[in-house]
Amino acid sequence: MHPVDIAGPRLQLRELSSSDVDAVHAIYGDAEATRHLSFEPRTREQVGEIVSRSVASSGDQPRTEYALGVVRQKDRSLVGYARLALDPHAQQAATIGFALRPYTWGVGLGTETVHLMCALGFNHLGLHRIWAARAPLNTASAKTLLRAGMTEEGHIREHVFVRGAWRDSITYSVLDYEWRASEGSAAANG
Repeated sequence: MHPVDIAGPRLQLRELSSSDVDAVHAIYGDAEATRHLSFEPRTREQVGEIVSRSVASSGDQPRTEYALGVVRQKDRSLVGYARLALDPHAQQAATIGFALRPYTWGVGLGTETVHLMCALGFNHLGLHRIWAARAPLNTASAKTLLRAGMTEEGHIREHVFVRGAWRDSITYSVLDYEWRASEGSAAANG
């Protein structure tokens, strides 16, 4: 699917462009926004490379990664970065992840972002399974993923090396038939 343009009640997922570097850096360069992610804050140059790769990969055939801007519809501002990556080892499966600017936290935009990513995966890409991982201390993410209809699956020990130490991850998933039976499918379709 190219270009991606999926809207929910307050947010829109759209393709990134080279003009989004500063907005993505406001997320990926922010210590608070990246506190629970699998990497430390990025420099503007690093973010520029990430955005360039995202723009380039959007035209890949077959496309295996969807790195997208999360845009607040009311003012068209980019407030997040979301990624869906097809699993090369499992047919019709993908992992998702996202980060939002801290000033947007606590009002359900994370849940809406997960709904929109699931809509992309299930409604547009025909996936069977979508999964996500979070840092054990990120309890807000736990609530977001559960509220979005995902089920906690398990614990991966020493999954990522970040900030000089190994960190575990807690995993969540949702299956296509669970998605279709849930409120999430209806909410993401408007």
